[in-house]
Amino acid sequence: VQLQASGGGLVQAGDSLRLSCVASGRAASNNGMGWFRQAPGKEREFVAAISWKGGNTLYADSVKGRFTISRDNTKNTVYLQMNALKPEDTAAYTCAVSLSSVGGVRPGGYRYWGQGTLVTVSS
Repeated sequence: VQLQASGGGLVQAGDSLRLSCVASGRAASNNGMGWFRQAPGKEREFVAAISWKGGNTLYADSVKGRFTISRDNTKNTVYLQMNALKPEDTAAYTCAVSLSSVGGVRPGGYRYWGQGTLVTVSS
């Protein structure tokens, strides 16, 4: 499975962005998927996850109520809608395919990783 994330950019605080992650190769439609982020000088952190049917979602407390994860299995794509962005959301955002049908918070629970897309939020 190859993952390609896109949609990052430079925005101002309070703006919105939608990230997309397209999975190619063997489809990831039976697996949970997640978004992680890593800011400069910081550890990678969990952002959001979604089960393979999309019925279950999980969010980090820091983004709950502002970010929404969704997926379209017909397009092998997972999305991350980010609203009310804050400067502390600045990071490289990466999508990943879970080892199971659900997504979790631990990076070790994911098998395939895409390259990041950079989100920069100015104050």
